[in-house]
Amino acid sequence: MIPKNLLSAAAMSVALLSAAIATAQEKPAAGEVVRHATPGSNFPIARAVEVPSGLTTVYVSGAVPPVADQAAAEGSPEAFGNTETQTVGVLKSIEATLKDLGLTMGDVVKMQVFLVGDPKMDGKMDFAGFMKGYTQFFGTEAQPNLPARSAMQVAALVNPSWLVEIEVTAVRK
Repeated sequence: MIPKNLLSAAAMSVALLSAAIATAQEKPAAGEVVRHATPGSNFPIARAVEVPSGLTTVYVSGAVPPVADQAAAEGSPEAFGNTETQTVGVLKSIEATLKDLGLTMGDVVKMQVFLVGDPKMDGKMDFAGFMKGYTQFFGTEAQPNLPARSAMQVAALVNPSWLVEIEVTAVRK
């Protein structure tokens, strides 16, 4: 007859071994960035992003919108466009910076977005306009990698006609 405490120890060992095997099967390959989706949501941001040790982290300074309409008065809101236009301009600028560094938008793991309230929207930020621009670069079939992201309304940016500033963190594999 086998003592009960020995049976319990054996059962616990089997359970721990099973859990270890399951965990090992879920772990990504060494050096792989892991992007955790938000359960039950298709919102195009990662719930969290894990960056393994040994990879290089690249912090990209905040980018602001370029002039979108050369015919508009210099420095005017019309020169920079609405939130969607500014978002696209900023993300194209970030994309160019990343390319210069040998990286892509798919390497972005963290994004901070600063949105100014649009005077045409009673001083409220145009989050929908931002998302129209953002989803052209993230969560697409061509570039499915989603960053962890925060977006906030701020009182102002350096130029009173700017509605968007974005900074990102990318990882070099």
